[in-house]
Amino acid sequence: MDIDFNAAYPIYEQVIEEIKKELVRGELRPGEKLPSQRKLAKKIEVNPNTVQRAYREMEQRGLVETKRGRGTFIKDDDQVMIEIRKDMAETAVKEFIDEMISLGFKQDDIVEKINDNLKRRDQDE
Repeated sequence: MDIDFNAAYPIYEQVIEEIKKELVRGELRPGEKLPSQRKLAKKIEVNPNTVQRAYREMEQRGLVETKRGRGTFIKDDDQVMIEIRKDMAETAVKEFIDEMISLGFKQDDIVEKINDNLKRRDQDE
């Protein structure tokens, strides 16, 4: 896990987002054990309390579960994975559209750019 921290965004939230990305990409799997809080804190060079807060928040959000004496595990729940994927896609699309609008593009221009890019990707594959 490598995180380029953004000072404008709480670090514990960035840790959560990175774990969610790893899940969506298949780098982490449902039921998989996460590193200990201290181990992860050392790896990403943050205070262990920050990782503790991230783990606590993920547990409250239903993303992970802590098993006493065994560690913290990604919840083995297909619905959780579906929701994470959906939320991350919505966020990515919203950020893209907001950026395109801030650059002066109109809706038709944005749709055209997306379609052109998708066609090029299909041709490259």
